[in-house]
Amino acid sequence: MDYRFQIARRYLISRREVSLISIITGVSMTGVTLGVAALIVVLSVMNGFYEVVRDLLVSLDPHVRVVSTEERGIADADSLVRLASGLPHVTSAAPYVEGKALLLHGGSASGNQVVQVRGVDPAGLRDSARVPSIRYGRFDVTERDGVPGMALGVGTAQRLGIAPGPASNTASRVGLLSAPALERTLTQVFGPPPIQRFAVRGLFQMQTASGQERVFIHLREAQRLFRMDDRVTGVGLRLDNLERAGTVQAALQQRLDLDRFEVQTWYDAQKSLYDVMRIEKWAASAILLLIVIVAAFNIVGSLTMVVIEKRRDVGALQAMGVSRSNIRRIFLLEGLLIGGAGTGLGLVLGLGLALLQKHFNLVPMAQAESFLIDAYPVSIHALDVVLIVAVALGLCVLAAVYPAARASSIEPARAVHMDA
Repeated sequence: MDYRFQIARRYLISRREVSLISIITGVSMTGVTLGVAALIVVLSVMNGFYEVVRDLLVSLDPHVRVVSTEERGIADADSLVRLASGLPHVTSAAPYVEGKALLLHGGSASGNQVVQVRGVDPAGLRDSARVPSIRYGRFDVTERDGVPGMALGVGTAQRLGIAPGPASNTASRVGLLSAPALERTLTQVFGPPPIQRFAVRGLFQMQTASGQERVFIHLREAQRLFRMDDRVTGVGLRLDNLERAGTVQAALQQRLDLDRFEVQTWYDAQKSLYDVMRIEKWAASAILLLIVIVAAFNIVGSLTMVVIEKRRDVGALQAMGVSRSNIRRIFLLEGLLIGGAGTGLGLVLGLGLALLQKHFNLVPMAQAESFLIDAYPVSIHALDVVLIVAVALGLCVLAAVYPAARASSIEPARAVHMDA
């Protein structure tokens, strides 16, 4: 074993007595342990919330979408679907029509509601992840008995008094009034507004971070509702790996005319929300890092006291031929030992608490009945753990720089004479 490491360990751990220096060193090590553990737990919980929100937003939305830069939409969607389907990591591609409309229901006591309408082609829904989980009825948007179908959210249906069923059931019949139809009604003197009628055949349970209420209808009915003829709003792509969205986006941008088309990833669709969550994550990290910084200042104090106490030993080592640089390395190693011990304990404690929360839900969420999750979510990222360990060790070694420099500047003769 390297003699420098042996000396640093001997200075750190004394079997004979527990001195004030040992107590200060223990406090420093405890501070590093708590700081590392807190960083791991908090970052893992924030990663968990980030993934919960992301999964909610992309549960039905495309991972990558191609939209037109023109207001009229995309005319030749089939060729775009064929192009996208041939790219790596793309599992499915389907056109869609999307827009806002006013949902009308005669039996509602609380009035009507603005909803986000998504027109889909049932024949193209090969990816089951894009079909909402139906609680009542079934996902059927086809036309039956001359009336097209609709899938509606459970919360909207309860507020408006809508029940799934056939078109003959009054409680299942609703109407949609689009913005173009409403505009035409306001600009014309005569004639009632052109309202399209639908039969609600299924209710799905879905909570989104954006809070928008959604309804699903047939692609053809959505084109008629928003007066788009044969055009579509865009083409949605589902991928085998969510993290490959940037790669697929770059491949599409190379093959498409960017003056006519815009390629958006799931991150681009809610960029402001994701950016805020990332800023919150790193702001919390910076605040918790103060615990480690305070512990590092304690390391400066404890190692400086060690240097003062051991100045005769340092002088003797120099008289025996140990260079100043090796004296400096001894105290840098001592700072590394303190940081390594504290970081190691904090790593075990933080990962242990995070894993316990992940598998056993030790800490439930307050008012969990209002959320989709019962306990605080946890997602441990290896990169975060590596960064925390590296920063903690780096701060501890940095804290040892001043005591090490002071130790290396001791004059051998003077040190021995002062303690003689």
